[in-house]
Amino acid sequence: MLDSLRHYKPAWLRPDLVAGLTVWAVLVPESLAYAAIAGVPPVVGLYAAVPALILYAVFGSSRHLVVGPMAATAALSASIVAVYADAGGDDYTAVTVALAIVTGAVALAAGLLRLGFLAGFISEPVLKGFILGMALTIIVGQVPKLLGVDKTEGNFFEQAWGVLTHLGDTNLWTLGVGLICLAIVLGLRRWLPLIPGSLVAVAFGIIAVALLHLGDEDVAIVGHIDAGLPALGLPDVPASTWIDLIGPAVGVMLIGFAEGLGAAKTYADKDGYRIDPNRELIGLGAANLGSGFASGMVVNGSLSKTAVNGGAGARTQMSGLVVAVLTIVTLLFLTGLFEQLPDAALAAVVIAALIELVDFRLLKQYWRASLAPRGTAASFAARPDFTAAVAAMLGVLVFDTLPGLVIGMALSILLLIYRSSRPHLTRLGRKPDGTWVDLSRHDDARAVDDLAVVRCDGGLYFANADHVRAGLRTEAAGKRALVLDGESMPTVDLSGAKMLAELDRRLAEDGVDFYLAHDIGQVRDILRRADVDLERVYPTVEAAVEAAGR
Repeated sequence: MLDSLRHYKPAWLRPDLVAGLTVWAVLVPESLAYAAIAGVPPVVGLYAAVPALILYAVFGSSRHLVVGPMAATAALSASIVAVYADAGGDDYTAVTVALAIVTGAVALAAGLLRLGFLAGFISEPVLKGFILGMALTIIVGQVPKLLGVDKTEGNFFEQAWGVLTHLGDTNLWTLGVGLICLAIVLGLRRWLPLIPGSLVAVAFGIIAVALLHLGDEDVAIVGHIDAGLPALGLPDVPASTWIDLIGPAVGVMLIGFAEGLGAAKTYADKDGYRIDPNRELIGLGAANLGSGFASGMVVNGSLSKTAVNGGAGARTQMSGLVVAVLTIVTLLFLTGLFEQLPDAALAAVVIAALIELVDFRLLKQYWRASLAPRGTAASFAARPDFTAAVAAMLGVLVFDTLPGLVIGMALSILLLIYRSSRPHLTRLGRKPDGTWVDLSRHDDARAVDDLAVVRCDGGLYFANADHVRAGLRTEAAGKRALVLDGESMPTVDLSGAKMLAELDRRLAEDGVDFYLAHDIGQVRDILRRADVDLERVYPTVEAAVEAAGR
């Protein structure tokens, strides 16, 4: 615990203080905005930030990660809580707080059980597709605040249609404030990145409301914010709801863990230290438990605020503790300043934070990176990364955030199973220097007359044994012998071993000799344990080809 502070050097204090002040300037307006995404009073975002920052510093393994309310988990929270409570009421806030506690308990249990490998169940394409869909959904949900019109409930497309049908009701004062705030954030990010654009935009919005009396022009403002520290304890939520929240909390944990772990590893690699996934789960769990017991919302590691922290020169989690102290000062003395904050300014902060996540070039990259192997059909199954990303994105846009995540994960796993059940069989040829390579990729390679030399690019097990057998018999048709290169076949199970024995027998009936080369490691062990006695087994492809030519 507190590893980064154990050998603290006085020279680190100044950069940590500067980084803490810089992150605070970004965290306060974003926490207010992300609380609005979750459907709870803005101050709940600040309640969540303080214990999250402190407890992650105690239990987490990153020196740079900043933990607090985030858009993805806030949107997930809103979609989950809406099932159990009506938006805008005390019950809604209570269930939001309960979700943070349940998420924390699930993450803490997962960390203690050393389940850090769970992050691998959300592939990068699924996570990116989910975040892309979530960003689009949140942005379209914030546009009504930017225009000063009523929001239409429903999925992304229903909300977008609602915006179009209400354009005639736009409040020009609201639109003007929102667009100026959006321009401030984006402009400062582009040309003066060291200045916290979110804080400047929030300050502009507050000053504009005060000087121009925009409240009289029907410009919506945040309104009263309770000053002081939050009440500690459990929310008043029925026992059945606590139990019902366990399943959805797993989804929140997985998204928060994957996003935070990615940010933590990015800066750990830059600074040369190691991230412990299990401690990250414990840190995430402690942060959410602290947030929940302090009347806060779900939290997770933030890539954007971690980037601000690292860019400002943070050396340890002391910067996070500085942010926590400054946030406490904000709760005690500065909440009154934010009461005149226009909703349009908060919407601008959210939209500006999410615009850079809307990157359709990623989909193009996944499509190009997942090109099917030569000689195979170009299908969506042959492009699993692209398919999983699009499925997650469309799932969020059509069905909501949590279903979109589940759809993306399920499809990703199904595509993995499908691809492993269809390993590619590569025809090999001999180059002039004697090496055996893919015939389709090397023009100087030549096949051997009357011999089929084939490599199986994947493990051999019960789900693909029939497919591989059929493919090998097709390759051996009309040949005198078949040589199977097992070097790229790292594993084989009992079904695969029996298939090889049956293949040997069937080929012999067809007058084709079967040779196995490179029966290495676990493959050799399984063949022996399964009592599969292949007559022609050789250490190399060249040796097998020479034997076949005798």
